[in-house]
Amino acid sequence: MPETHGYLAEGPRVGIRRFTQDDAAEFTARARESEELHRPWLFPPTSAEAFASYAGRLIGDPARAGFLVCEKENGAIAGFININNIVEGGFLCGALGYGVFAHAAGRGLMTEALGLVVRYAFGPLRLHRLEINVQPGNTASIALARRCGFRLEGFSPNMIYVDGAWQDHERWAITAEMTGA
Repeated sequence: MPETHGYLAEGPRVGIRRFTQDDAAEFTARARESEELHRPWLFPPTSAEAFASYAGRLIGDPARAGFLVCEKENGAIAGFININNIVEGGFLCGALGYGVFAHAAGRGLMTEALGLVVRYAFGPLRLHRLEINVQPGNTASIALARRCGFRLEGFSPNMIYVDGAWQDHERWAITAEMTGA
């Protein structure tokens, strides 16, 4: 996909672009405003120092790709989608993590953005499979995975350490073949 308006990919209402360190002030302000929405599922950085470390890993690690979801009408950061644990070779897989900010929640922007990231992952990034691991009680995240064509593949007890404890997770996935890529 050609990069236009600074975006790696665009839909009707959102564009996705890479993180930069210059995004710290807006990102952390939106994360602080969204703490009630995110807890207990998600803990994005809320300070400049934490953002510098977080964004630095996404920018500098070839096993990660971080995308900011931006509203096209005003450029505001609406959320983020990260592909973590990218494995090359015969696997060509990555694990998705994402979050919407409170001002953008419930407007369908993340559905549009996740579709863009999936197409980008199966296109320019040449991945074959994407996975989402989500806590069973996180109904909004499960609904997003389902809307975007991910299939439920299983359940893993005590899979990921979140909020001070090992949490159960449902495993959702999509492959390039499922999207026609």
